[in-house]
Amino acid sequence: MLNQLIDHGHNLRVLALPRSATPLHCMAISAGYEQRLNEVYSWDGLQRGTAPFLVIQHTLVGEGRLDFAGTQYRLTPGQTMVLSLPHAHRYWLERGGHWEYFWMVLNGREALRLAREIIDAAGPVVSLPASVVDRLAGACDTLVGKPDITPGEASSAAYAAMAALHDGVFGADAAPERTLPAAINRVIAHVEANLARPLPVERLAAIAEMSRGHFVRQFGASVGTPPSDFVLERRIERIERLLLATDMSVVAISRATGFADANYLAKAFRRKRGLAPLEFRAQGRLAAGA
Repeated sequence: MLNQLIDHGHNLRVLALPRSATPLHCMAISAGYEQRLNEVYSWDGLQRGTAPFLVIQHTLVGEGRLDFAGTQYRLTPGQTMVLSLPHAHRYWLERGGHWEYFWMVLNGREALRLAREIIDAAGPVVSLPASVVDRLAGACDTLVGKPDITPGEASSAAYAAMAALHDGVFGADAAPERTLPAAINRVIAHVEANLARPLPVERLAAIAEMSRGHFVRQFGASVGTPPSDFVLERRIERIERLLLATDMSVVAISRATGFADANYLAKAFRRKRGLAPLEFRAQGRLAAGA
């Protein structure tokens, strides 16, 4: 399928599909196969509107660059970039550079959920088996080349792309999951079960049976983020799920996720996601119904 996409040639397509009375929760917005050569090409993840969506972009030739919340990546042939937006990132072509890639832009509740799981587990840049890349290319080829594509066909191709990513990151052929120390696993299990309660670092260190300083160092080395940042991100993720899947008020959600009040929740959520909670709910449901 990758060869078929390449044979199709450089092209892009924005899907103008009729709005459905019954939402499809994984939907393609646009797709393309492009070449960038010695030109200005730069996308800022906080300057692309407020509606949630995701980008899948696989490099075939040349090299792009990604700054993901301060972490730098080189996007070389064989690597696939997965980004959910809005988010603090930027990807670009270096001056005088060459970058050839195929890409898809998707939205919908299920697509966004899977994208966040993939990014949390493997980061925004993944190296996938050739069979998975071929499935991604097949989905892109369908979206770019199928005439008179229906919403169901577009959603099917979008699901196929996300299922391929899932298999590439979590499937039997994926890299084995890193084993965490038992003490760190105890802390993570406690955090997941007690997000509505206070979770000070001192309490987490006691659960790990370590001093505070030693625990912070060990947790950061094992998980890749400080314990306080880990707790906040888990709370933000639960807020997202409650906003999209329930009609709970922000006050009720703040009580369910360990925030002192709705105002504190709203400030933390906007800082992490770039939107107020109710804006995120409205935009997410609009995208899911697209």
